[in-house]
Amino acid sequence: MKLLFITSNRLGDAVLSTGLLNHLVTTRNAQTTVACGPVAAGLFSCLPGLDRVIPIQKSAYAGHWRKLWKATVGTRWDLIVDLRASPMTFVLRSKERRTMYKAGEGHRVESLAWWFGCPDVPEPVVWSDAAHESAAASLIPTGGPILGLAPTANWQGKIWPAERFSELAHRLTGPSGPLPDARIGVFGGSGEEALAAPVLQALPEHRRLDLVGGHDLLTVAELLRRCDLVVSNDSGLMHLSAASGAPTLGLFGPSRVEHYAPWGSKAGAVTTEIAYDDLFGPHYDRHTTGSLMTSLSIDRAENAAHALLEKCA
Repeated sequence: MKLLFITSNRLGDAVLSTGLLNHLVTTRNAQTTVACGPVAAGLFSCLPGLDRVIPIQKSAYAGHWRKLWKATVGTRWDLIVDLRASPMTFVLRSKERRTMYKAGEGHRVESLAWWFGCPDVPEPVVWSDAAHESAAASLIPTGGPILGLAPTANWQGKIWPAERFSELAHRLTGPSGPLPDARIGVFGGSGEEALAAPVLQALPEHRRLDLVGGHDLLTVAELLRRCDLVVSNDSGLMHLSAASGAPTLGLFGPSRVEHYAPWGSKAGAVTTEIAYDDLFGPHYDRHTTGSLMTSLSIDRAENAAHALLEKCA
């Protein structure tokens, strides 16, 4: 079966769509072409039955959709699954077309499953290979616990203050913490070095691991998988961590935890004390307003981390 799977421009949403894609690949024996944003493209490189990945770089006047049409018009598709409500389902030949125009009210993973009619809710997955596992093992050798921190995000409002990340790390890896003397890996994407730097600089030099930028997505997933706990802002890395199977605590404030909490039996979330609907004041400006995460205390995050570790023990 020839499948064209059109998924998100953002890494986090692309990760959340992998459960549905895995369901299609395994139940329909699909040969798959994935169209997605450039940031997410590496996520699918080890997909079983992959034909190709087509990165969609947004361009003016919907030029990106014209480029996708040119790249796919020569194939007669058996199924097109379009999670971006693009024009592709109308201008390509296909036996079956499924276009998602609006997400449901529940968690994004659940709404995708319900929309498509899956009998169960398929969990997000990461497809990687031995080369990625080996690369991760060379960066984080076996031996002793590892705390992962992902202190970046795609906009300032979702970023918990750097000094709170570092203080939480000191508490969790201190002599009386649940991960005593653990190495601390700091994660971030390429171009996020400046955002991660204050956290790195506040950690003990002999225990910190700078894992910001410079690694492909599947190696990052394997690095996250090696962590005993990952604490992350709401971000693509948070979803990648949860999909890898690492115990993952997501920090939430100005985004809907009920829609975008990390998914999985080893995942949890903690929110700001100020509710989502009360965070955006009359003078809020996405471009100039700073962090909206300041009502999430270190104590609150620490208690949530302890609870998640106990659940995963």
